[in-house]
Amino acid sequence: MTVQVNITPNGRMSLPADIRKRLGLTGGGAVYLDETDDGVVLRTVPQIVAQAQALARRYRDAPGASVDAFLADRTAETGE
Repeated sequence: MTVQVNITPNGRMSLPADIRKRLGLTGGGAVYLDETDDGVVLRTVPQIVAQAQALARRYRDAPGASVDAFLADRTAETGE
């Protein structure tokens, strides 16, 4: 969905009420703005947290990513 949002001369903009409601921002809140090569992306705090958790899961679930595996590798390298 594409929605036109006007920006005032001092840089303020308003998100339409139906979008704020869907994003859980009815009482106000913070959004993060990411500038990409394709344009600008707005994300809510829960969306950013979910993105970070998904990234962490990729590393957590990787083979050899446990503390025990790390310590075993270090022990094997040092011979201690």
